[in-house]
Amino acid sequence: MGDPGHDPFQHPDVGFNAMPGWTWVGCYGGYYLQADLLGEFEHGFFTRQWQGRGPEVLAGYLSAGVSIHRPQQVHGAAVLPASQASAAPWPDADGLVSDGGGQSLWVCGADCTPVLLADPRRGAVAACHAGWRGVAAGVLAQAVAQLTAAGSAPGELLAALGPAISGVHYQVERQVSSEVADAIDAKAGLERLLECGALQPDPEPGRDRLDIRAAARLQLQALGLPASQISTCPLCTLAEPALFHSWRRDQVKTVQWSGIVSQA
Repeated sequence: MGDPGHDPFQHPDVGFNAMPGWTWVGCYGGYYLQADLLGEFEHGFFTRQWQGRGPEVLAGYLSAGVSIHRPQQVHGAAVLPASQASAAPWPDADGLVSDGGGQSLWVCGADCTPVLLADPRRGAVAACHAGWRGVAAGVLAQAVAQLTAAGSAPGELLAALGPAISGVHYQVERQVSSEVADAIDAKAGLERLLECGALQPDPEPGRDRLDIRAAARLQLQALGLPASQISTCPLCTLAEPALFHSWRRDQVKTVQWSGIVSQA
């Protein structure tokens, strides 16, 4: 149903800007983002323009006839096989890994990083909700481990990190920075966060500015994914009120969805 050839930049209400490695897909329902890196897989990072439409509707814009799988997110590290999250009441988890073909896996957020993983050799996929708590708890490690146990190789996986709050807008307590750092490298996590720009100083004592997208990217690299196989969307949810909901900005419990479809 998407039309990658349509020019979404002429939308009358929202200014869609071109971004290297990312494509706006226009369709009758609106516009959503795709990572060029995952071009072999049906997937999408949806915006607030789709408010009121959940995975049961959005799945049809990615691929017809797919099954729908989503967790009840709890900011933890649990990752489930998709077949265990196929009907309400949705199970508590923050990640899903496909265990069959034609499964659409969904996560939502309003500042946390949506992470879509894909194995082009096996056709398997995963979707994770990776806020600071999820990164610190190891939700990405769990997803990679489950894909690996099923036959994937970390070095072959592709990852797309969708729109999330940027570091300049995300003030956190020093304890938060420490927990995220320890999850990446117990001995040198803080240094690695500083080196890659994921951690910036804050004028307020005992606080930092944390780019959770950069931290998630660093963790994926530590798990064996090559940097060239990880694509990070530069859009900040807080800084783009016309495109995205943001909990930090609005303090309202509204979300945008992200999903990917398995091939096998």
